[in-house]
Amino acid sequence: MATAATALTGSVTAARPADRPTTVAASTEVAATAGSKRQMRGLWITTLDNIDWPDSPGLDADTLRADFVALLDGARAIGFNAVFVQVRPAADALWPSPFEPWSQWLTGTQGQDPGWDPLAFMVLAAHERGLAFHAWFNPFRVALQPDRSQLVATHPARRHPDWVVAYRDELYYNPGIPAVRAFVQQAIMDAVVRYDLDGVHFDDYFYPYPSEDEFPDDEAFAAYGRGFGDRAAWRRDNADRMVREMRDHVRAARPEAVYGISPFGVWRNDTTDPDGSATTALQSYDSLHSDTRGWVRKGWVDYIAPQLYWHIGFTVADYAVLAPWWARQTAGTDTQLWIGQSASRPGAPGRPAPWQDPAELSRHLTLNATLPAIGGDLFFSARTVGIDRIGAVRRLAADHWQRPALAPLLPRLALAAPPGPPLLTLAPDRTSLRITPSPHPGGPRPFQYAVYRYDSHPGPTPPLELPYLTALLPALATDHYLPANAAAGAAGTWYAVTAVDRSGRESHAGPPVAITAG
Repeated sequence: MATAATALTGSVTAARPADRPTTVAASTEVAATAGSKRQMRGLWITTLDNIDWPDSPGLDADTLRADFVALLDGARAIGFNAVFVQVRPAADALWPSPFEPWSQWLTGTQGQDPGWDPLAFMVLAAHERGLAFHAWFNPFRVALQPDRSQLVATHPARRHPDWVVAYRDELYYNPGIPAVRAFVQQAIMDAVVRYDLDGVHFDDYFYPYPSEDEFPDDEAFAAYGRGFGDRAAWRRDNADRMVREMRDHVRAARPEAVYGISPFGVWRNDTTDPDGSATTALQSYDSLHSDTRGWVRKGWVDYIAPQLYWHIGFTVADYAVLAPWWARQTAGTDTQLWIGQSASRPGAPGRPAPWQDPAELSRHLTLNATLPAIGGDLFFSARTVGIDRIGAVRRLAADHWQRPALAPLLPRLALAAPPGPPLLTLAPDRTSLRITPSPHPGGPRPFQYAVYRYDSHPGPTPPLELPYLTALLPALATDHYLPANAAAGAAGTWYAVTAVDRSGRESHAGPPVAITAG
């Protein structure tokens, strides 16, 4: 993820800064408010340099598992419905990859087998809590230091030294070499094929952020320039090929997985291009060789999540300018727009006054609500969300996330059959509801149960509208629903339940059931 200095100069470092329950109780019965029933509420969990998880390298497996579960439980309690977990931070792996070494951020030693499969555990733990799991891959970064000899001896970057360049005191695979792109795709697709992922996610690091020196790809340009007279255009073509080819690979292997990218937040300034935004920041098109607007318009990504880590009123890159600009780029396309938000800036020392106000992030979501193209947000990152220095995350959740939200539904998946509706019955205590899978299953398996509450009988076809949605329960870990007001006179309250699959498709509801005691 891009850090603070990126907005002005691009001079940054690479993002350094039990048993399953059978009953889920709702903590609150929420009031009906305006908003969308579907919304991405995503949380980035960074493994690079032990930013979020693990806390430090070399922890034992039980501690690592407990810490990750705590992150998930904390995220769910706040209102997040998806996690974006960095599983390939630097040409390495958090799973037993046949192509790349184990990540040093796990054990402290690159290539050392931790003795268990973190990715398998993380996916299941997320799904048991009704959280979508998006695997986050960094395509071309190799190491946070410039010396290949410090890599494990079997590392592909040592076996293929011609693939690698040192730049800004770090190592990168050269995106201009076709064999590099093919290998990176192969390494990533190993995880996509083997694990039950809900999404495949890239961050902003295709070509690295610039410095005074030129990225050292003279030899690659001479060998693979393919007739491009303009090296910048050739670099953009290399990034384009990576984006488009990965889309094709992911859809072929896992058609319902969501594929998208979180790029730097400015495509081009309007002083450079009349179609650009009214900003004066670094430009991803020119400085990072990433035609982020083109990826949207060509349909190469299911979603774009531009990193708009700036406050409303920031002269260089105003959030109130960029959110509407991106909404215009995605409106009328099949590309979802989710906004990358910074949870690390509120209350951070040295940040300007707007970031010392706990309401700043909430104002971002208030603005988003006026732009129908915006389908949610991703927050960077888990540790600062947990710390929440001045309560900005809790404030936005209280203001905007009073009720749960189903995941956004991709247009290309909307017409497929939803799960069969679950069976809802009154439990023997007459204060709780029993939920069982459809007796006539059809379509995909349920991932969540959506609970709707009505003050009176809703009729034989209960309306499944936003004002009635009261809870989303993980289907893997739920067979009961206990309303929060069950012990305080809930008699006469009616409920209906639907099944929701991993793509967000929702069944119709079966017959409603009333609480008769309480």
